[in-house]
Amino acid sequence: MNNSVSNTARLLGAGLRALLVLTLVTGVIYPLVITGIAQGLFDDKANGSEVRADGKVVGSSLIGQSYTLPLKEGEETPAPDLKWFQGRPQNGLSTNSVNTQYKLILSGATNRSGDNEELIQWVKDAKAAVVKDNSTAGYEVKPSDVPADAVTSSGSGLDPDISPEYAEIQVHRVAERNGLSVAEVQKLVDEHTEGRTLGFMGEPRVNVLELNIALEELVAKG
Repeated sequence: MNNSVSNTARLLGAGLRALLVLTLVTGVIYPLVITGIAQGLFDDKANGSEVRADGKVVGSSLIGQSYTLPLKEGEETPAPDLKWFQGRPQNGLSTNSVNTQYKLILSGATNRSGDNEELIQWVKDAKAAVVKDNSTAGYEVKPSDVPADAVTSSGSGLDPDISPEYAEIQVHRVAERNGLSVAEVQKLVDEHTEGRTLGFMGEPRVNVLELNIALEELVAKG
């Protein structure tokens, strides 16, 4: 009986010591080491890939933002502010979701199949809006010019980037709305177009937030 109690006590003591050591190693030392390495070598990424303008944090290069006009009475969804470059559609988890305006409570896709009638209608409506919004007096956008990312949300619904093709069909509209030349705005797009990661992963892309910050700076200079 005494041996049994003694053995149990030793096992409990060993388990408690192991718990304390592992808690110290995995719960304190390891997080501090990893945090130190991240802050020392990758401080920008470790702190959320913050984007600054005029000395203030205005967002993250990893998360998309809305560029809309103030919501008017009777409107359920604010209209896009067409002086800015627009990102991908924001109906990631559908119009009844908390994620309809790049809110960070949830992320995800619509999970609708390619032949879903509601999804097809969304795409048709989005394409018509892209054609209408981006056609100017001297530049007509054709439905065939509209790339897929202009009419579909991303897998997360939070994509901060658009394709160079989608950025380029917005150039004339942005130039007209801001009193700039097409060449000036096109140059901004070219300067903010990133190639494939490591030359072979993903697709060329344009970060909308960074592009709009550069646009604001260009307008201020003019």
